[in-house]
Amino acid sequence: MNRLVAMSGVNAVPAWLAERGEAIGITSAKILVIVLAALVTRLLLHRAIGRLTARTASGDTPVILRPLSARARNSLRDSVIPSERRTQRAAAIGSVLRSFASIVILAITVVLILGELGINLTPIVASAGVVGVALGFGAQNLVKDFLSGIGLILEDQYGVGDVVDLGEASGTIEGVGLRTTRLRDNAGVVWYVRNGEIIRVGNKSQGYAQVILDVPVAHETDLDLARQAMQAVGDALVRDEDWADKVLGEAESLGVEQITAGAIILRLQVRTNTADQWRVARELRLRIAQRFSELDIASPMPIMGMGMGIGDPGPGCTG
Repeated sequence: MNRLVAMSGVNAVPAWLAERGEAIGITSAKILVIVLAALVTRLLLHRAIGRLTARTASGDTPVILRPLSARARNSLRDSVIPSERRTQRAAAIGSVLRSFASIVILAITVVLILGELGINLTPIVASAGVVGVALGFGAQNLVKDFLSGIGLILEDQYGVGDVVDLGEASGTIEGVGLRTTRLRDNAGVVWYVRNGEIIRVGNKSQGYAQVILDVPVAHETDLDLARQAMQAVGDALVRDEDWADKVLGEAESLGVEQITAGAIILRLQVRTNTADQWRVARELRLRIAQRFSELDIASPMPIMGMGMGIGDPGPGCTG
């Protein structure tokens, strides 16, 4: 009798397979099709993203960023983005797009496979929602940094080589990531700033720079003579072959900017390339000082031990 029971148990497996074989085969085929479709879709999307980012990195006008940059760019802003900066932006955006595409395809694939296996997805979806909320609260600063980094890159607020003021830290950008920005200040200190903590950005390297020099002179100075001397110095710099490619417009002597108890402030401004604004400002200061010395234009007397030099006053002045 035991032998008959054993034989019936052995025969039960083939019988179960015979009954379920067709359903198992269909389900397995469907799962295989789903997996293959997911792999092909991921491959095609990654290839399309790679081509798009390659064109962005090598082309004259970035393809991915064209709509946003067109809205952000004014008529005076450079239309050509430096190759290193363009390549970095393209690589960062391509990485984000590939990761996003992979995550979405994986999630859809898992849901479809579980559905084919007849598993109830309601508890899984509910659990995933709870876990997502918990992770969202725990990693909200990290998510904020990444989202802010994506916005910074898409809007082209700054890039490698730009001189920026981020509030607590100012200097030259050395690296822009999705989570942090790295910059080096004038003292050589490297600062790492979380993108989510950047409230405002002052970019001194986009489009053009405005060199503004506030020159103090004594009250008894012949102001017309001083203005003419400053204008002559500015015009000579613009016509100088060694400096002509660094200046974008004519020098303008704007006249009296301020009158204080110790001096009269005269202002001179000139538009320059962003990379040369400080060099132009230093050269103008040197030439103005030499010209004033030749014309015996007196500098103001110091008040309460505070010296005044060319270009000292004028909060907010560049150069």
